[in-house]
Amino acid sequence: MKTLTQSLSHLKKAVLLVVCLGSFAAAQAQEVKIGLVNSERIMRESAPAKAAEAKIESEFSRRRKDLLDFSARLKAMAEKFDKDMPVISEADRIKRQRELADLDQDFQRKQRAFREDLNQRRNEEIAAVVDKASKAIKQIAEGEHYDLIIQDAVFISPRVDITEKVLQALNSGK
Repeated sequence: MKTLTQSLSHLKKAVLLVVCLGSFAAAQAQEVKIGLVNSERIMRESAPAKAAEAKIESEFSRRRKDLLDFSARLKAMAEKFDKDMPVISEADRIKRQRELADLDQDFQRKQRAFREDLNQRRNEEIAAVVDKASKAIKQIAEGEHYDLIIQDAVFISPRVDITEKVLQALNSGK
C-alpha cells in the first residue's frame, strides 16, 4: 500500500511540474517570434537554385549526349550481332561477343564516372545554394528580430512562413 501512495505522490508532483512548465512555456511563447522556411521550395523556386541547375545541365550536356550516342551504337551493334549470329563462324561470333562485352564494360565505366561526377557537382552547387539561403535567412532573422527560424517542418502556418521573404532575398541577389 505504501508504494501505491508513494507512486500517487510522485504522480501528483509530476503533474504539478508539467502544469507549471506548460504555463511558463505558454507565457514565454507569446514573446518569442518564430519563423518557418520550406527548404524544398527554396531549392525548387529560387534564382540561385535554378541557375545552379542550368549550370550543371550545360556542364554535363555534352557528356550526357556522348553517353546516349555510345549506348545507341552499342545497342545497334548488339542487334546486328543477334541478326548475324546464325550465319557467322564460331571464331567470328566469339570475337564479336568479346568486342561487345568490352564495349559494354567501357560504357558501364563511363556511365558510372558520369553519375559520380554529376552527383559531386550537384552536391557542390546545392551546398552553394544552401549557403546563400542560410545567409538570407540570417539577414531576415536579424533584420526582423526573429528568435527562432525553423526549416522543414511537417506543417507551416502561413502566419509564420517566411519562405517567400527568403525567396525574394535570394532572387534579388541580397
